Amino acid sequence: MSIKGRLLRRGKVKDIYEIGDSLLFVFSDRVSAFDVILPSLIPHKGEILCRFSEFWFNRLSMPNHMIEVREKNKMVVKKLKMIPIECVVRGYVYGSFYERLLRGKGPLDIKSELAAKISEPIFDPTTKSMEKDLPISKSEILSKGLLKEEELSFIEKKSVELYKKMAKRCEEAGFIMADVKFEFGKDGDEIILADSIGPDEFRLWPKEKYALGKPQESYDKQLVRDWLISVGFKRELDEAIKKGRPLPEPPTLPDELIEETTRRYVSAFERITGLNFR
Repeated sequence: MSIKGRLLRRGKVKDIYEIGDSLLFVFSDRVSAFDVILPSLIPHKGEILCRFSEFWFNRLSMPNHMIEVREKNKMVVKKLKMIPIECVVRGYVYGSFYERLLRGKGPLDIKSELAAKISEPIFDPTTKSMEKDLPISKSEILSKGLLKEEELSFIEKKSVELYKKMAKRCEEAGFIMADVKFEFGKDGDEIILADSIGPDEFRLWPKEKYALGKPQESYDKQLVRDWLISVGFKRELDEAIKKGRPLPEPPTLPDELIEETTRRYVSAFERITGLNFR
């Protein structure tokens, strides 16, 4: 179907159109990892992201920007003044957070053991960038005028509350939600939940496979990240960034990896939402 609207932005995963007084999110099957868009597509990924977002927006008890879902992968949302930070909540030590702890860059009271559960989920915000998101402290958020103190306190509290609600639902479905990323925007003076909430925004592990100190089996795009690490792309990318060289061309994903990623996305959606994908 042709889209009647003005393209505002083509992101890593979704395209955003202006349609009258609202926005239209078109969730694509594109996949990105380490802030790089890969040449391969993951079939049904866009639909899963859209429908997962619809599920969470309807379930979480916080006002959000969703107006309606159209077709399988399109969502109409309110226009908001977006808050320029990504609100990450971490319940387990993994990914870039684990790497930061190893370098002594994280909270001193958290042990740097891979996949360790954190006693109380922590708010770990980052900058919001089309290139690379970077950790940002609460004091930096305030000093740069990104939020007022009471707004930051509200967002931190809400982010942790939302994570706990989602983690509980996932646990009931047999999953561990290790971390999640939220975005918020202002609808007038009210701060509401925005963007999307799907496997691109959270890290999901099957409970029965969990093992402390080891890489986890993931039902999110970590599966793709792990493959890129195994073939050396992540190392080449980091080296190019460090030396200021042109970034390497990302490799094409193997068919079996694409099929398994789709299978896990669908499985996670059906188990957590209780809905049939087809």
